[in-house]
Formats: sequence, structure tokens, C-alpha cells
Amino acid sequence: MAEKSKYRPQPKFRQVTVMFLISVFQVILFAGVVLRDSEMNMTYIYLFTGYICFEWIYMVFNVLITGSDYFELEAIAFFLSGLGLAVCASFNETFFMKQLLALGLGLVTYITVILLIKNVNFADFLRYPAAVLSVLILIVNLVMAKATNGALNWIDIGPVSIQPSEPVKIAFILVGSVTLDRLLSSKSLTLYIAYSLACVGLLFLMRDFGTALIFFFTFILIAYMRSGDIRTIALICTGALMGAILIIYFKPYVANRFSAYRHVWQNADTIGYQQTRTLIYSSSGGLMGLGIGEGKLRNIFAASTDLVFGLICEELGIIIGVSVLLAFACIAVFAVRAAKGAASSFYAIAAVASAGMLLFQLALNVFGITDLLPLTGVTLPFISRGGSSMICSWGLLAFIRAAGAPFKLPSPDLAVSKQNRRKGGERA
Repeated sequence: MAEKSKYRPQPKFRQVTVMFLISVFQVILFAGVVLRDSEMNMTYIYLFTGYICFEWIYMVFNVLITGSDYFELEAIAFFLSGLGLAVCASFNETFFMKQLLALGLGLVTYITVILLIKNVNFADFLRYPAAVLSVLILIVNLVMAKATNGALNWIDIGPVSIQPSEPVKIAFILVGSVTLDRLLSSKSLTLYIAYSLACVGLLFLMRDFGTALIFFFTFILIAYMRSGDIRTIALICTGALMGAILIIYFKPYVANRFSAYRHVWQNADTIGYQQTRTLIYSSSGGLMGLGIGEGKLRNIFAASTDLVFGLICEELGIIIGVSVLLAFACIAVFAVRAAKGAASSFYAIAAVASAGMLLFQLALNVFGITDLLPLTGVTLPFISRGGSSMICSWGLLAFIRAAGAPFKLPSPDLAVSKQNRRKGGERA
């Protein structure tokens, strides 16, 4: 009897516990947004309530309908996205509505990517169309975009601004993971290197140096996972460094973009204005923060986008700021654990590369505004205001989820395997 009970399904409460804790935090957070005005915004109340209810509905659907035991990854994304919604709502209703719409599109992208890559052969089929389309998107971006803060990375379509380099990140992970998973000839590797150089080169021409660095880092990570050769990676990095030095020598304006690095206090009222204010105001929030909507950093340009981590530390406290960093660390841990048990090296490479891309972007954002790295103007995934960034963040999360626990019902072979184990236990 003891052996028989060993295979009996056990109730799982961890999803409910995690969701309950997140909901309590969000109720307190959203209440702070609603109550900061003398007249309550009923639109906020309805939509915040609907967002929390949707999280619970999604959890129940995820656990009961799909049979999946995993919800922690989505819970982290909901926690981070909820922070982004609250920050946008504290500015104005327009920011909030756009961010909420982007979150909905992000969830659609998340599920769509999972369904598209659940079959490795179909993912292989998508490789060439995704590569060609992504390069064309960047070329169109380079031709049509107007300079925004010195970079050609935004296209205006009516009242909507789109950053095309964000969806290209998803294609970049797909193309790289499939190519190096099915590396059968030097031709495949050569084509992938050419594709990577095209993406990085076009981003450089667009003067979107932060995103170019993210793509280059991801390329190195994918190449290392497939080859494991430190010397080859070191050679690539050395070549890239020499190329960067030549570019800075012949294109001095590139160096001017980073002239404030490590000199922000000497230029506190000019090129170092954003970083110095971020350092001052974020530290003034202390452990618990000044309260959402009460910070001074929100009056600085790009407070809801590039400087949003400093805004969170000022208004919500260092504790919440550290929690954000730990949340991304948990995503990385989940990706590594998922990669170890992935059904294919495609899923393993895609999961680790996606987590690496998110972490590197996090590092550029947080270390950039604190002057530990040059300020490159990249967003904080899931949190910064911006629809393209939100959609891309959820799309990258799909690769991690697919590696750990695919969003689908258990396959017949898996069901038969479980049934055989139960029978074996009963005979024992």
C-alpha cells in the first residue's frame, strides 16, 4: 500500500500561494495609485481589479486545463508587468491604457511563440523566413525612422510608435537556436554569422548601440553553448573590440555618446544630469520608498522608460528594487534548470539565450543609470513604459517556458510511460 501511494498524485498548493502573495502586493500597490488623487479614478479600479482576476483565471487554466505543474515563470512576469502598469498609471491614464494593451498583446505573443516552436521541425521551417523578415524590418527601420534622441530606432504609424528592433530579438533567438541545434555543415554556421553581423551592423547604423550590444552578447552566448570553445569566443570578442576601436577612431560621434561615462558628477548639470539625479533620488527613497507618485525623479526625462528602476527605488523602496533584481535572477535559474531537462538542444539553447538576453538588457539598464556602465538607453524588460518592449519580453519568456514545461497537454507517449510506472508500482 505504501508503494502504491507513492505514485498517487499529490495536491499542489505552490501556485495558489505564489499567486496569493503577488495579489496582496498588487492590491497594496494599485491602491496607492488610486488613492493618491482626491477623486478616485473608477477606470483604474475596474482595470486593476480585472488584471488581478485575469492572473487568477490564467493560473487556474494553466494548472487544470493544460495539466502543467509550472506557474512560477508566469507569476514572475505578472509581478514585473504589474509594477510597470502601476508606474504608468501613476503618470497618466494614457500611459496606463497603452501599457495594458501592450501587456495583452504580449500574452498573445507568448502563447503564439510557444505553439509555433512546440514542433522543432516547424521551428526549423520558420528559420529562413524569420531571418529574411527580421533583416528587412531593420532595413525599413533604418530608411523610414526619424532620429529620436540621436538614434533611428522608432517608426511612427499614426498615433503609435513602434521599435522594430524589439520583435527582431525574438527572431534572432529562433534563428540562432535552430541553426546551431541542426548544425550539419559549415555553410549553416556561415549563414548564421552573416545574419548576426547584418543585424548588429544595421543596429549600429541606426545608432542603437545598446540593442546592438544585446544582440552581440546573445550571439556570443548562443555560439558558446553550441561549441563550448572559450578560445573561439575570445577570438570573436577580440575582433569585435578591434572593430569598435576603429569605428570610434573614424566616427568620433560614437565616442561622444559615451563621454559622460564615469564623469557624471563632473557634468552633473549637462551630460550627466540623468544619472546624477537618478543616484540622488533613488537613494532618498530608503527601504520603503516615498510612495508611488511622490518621487522627484518622475520629473526627469525618460523617468518611465530608461530611468524606471531608479523611480521604483525612490517611490517603492530599495526592497522592491532588490525584489525586481531577484525576480530576473529567478528567471535565469529557471532557464538553466529547464535547459538541463529540455527535450532538444534547440529548447536548451533558446531558453538560456533568452534568459541571457533579458539579464544583459537588465544589466545595461540598471548599471547604465547608476554609471557603472555607459548609459545606452535600453528599457527595463516588463516594467519600462513601451509596447514593443513589453511584447518582446513576453515573447522571449516563451522560449524559457517551452523548454521547461511546454504549454500543451501531456503527449500520449508520456501518458503511457506514467501508466507503466504506476503498474510497476502496484506490482511491487
